[in-house]
Amino acid sequence: MNKLTKILAASALSGIWAIPAQAQELGIKTNLLYDATASPSLGFEVGVASKWTIDVSGSLNGWDVGGHKWKHWEVQPEARYWFCERFQGNFLAVHAIGGQFNIGNIGGLKDFLGTEFSRLKDHRVQGWGVGAGIAYGHTWALAKHWNIEAEIGFGWIYTRFDEYPCSVCGNKEKENAVHNYVGPTKAALNLVYIF
Repeated sequence: MNKLTKILAASALSGIWAIPAQAQELGIKTNLLYDATASPSLGFEVGVASKWTIDVSGSLNGWDVGGHKWKHWEVQPEARYWFCERFQGNFLAVHAIGGQFNIGNIGGLKDFLGTEFSRLKDHRVQGWGVGAGIAYGHTWALAKHWNIEAEIGFGWIYTRFDEYPCSVCGNKEKENAVHNYVGPTKAALNLVYIF
């Protein structure tokens, strides 16, 4: 090997050894609130600058739960600014959201911020939605690689859907209905493993 090759090899090896000593770069997470509602969730967060991370989280429920139709999938990419250093303390975030839903036969819901959730008791809605919002969160270290993270977000979601008079029938009451929702767009209690 010539001298330049040795220097480059030594630099590359020293860079590999230095990786564990650098700030945390990647987190894998699950939202315990979603998991508790039979909507398994998974998220990844990666550091992109000293105080910035990109988070992409999503959830899926492909089955009916206890006679209630609660099928959906959603994905929520998010850019986070950390006040101290990434993966620690307080952060502000901007997120987008998108997904599809097929929901009905759910009683006990109240109308909220102009959205008629109470209609889901004897109606079913099937469609898609996209939106955006802002969020605030805080992360607490539990152990060297484990964090717990709480986050709440507020924003807007545009939905387009078909409405049916019951949870199993196929006769549409409304087709391509549009609704603009303004309100909470994110609620998370994440268990995070940091690499």
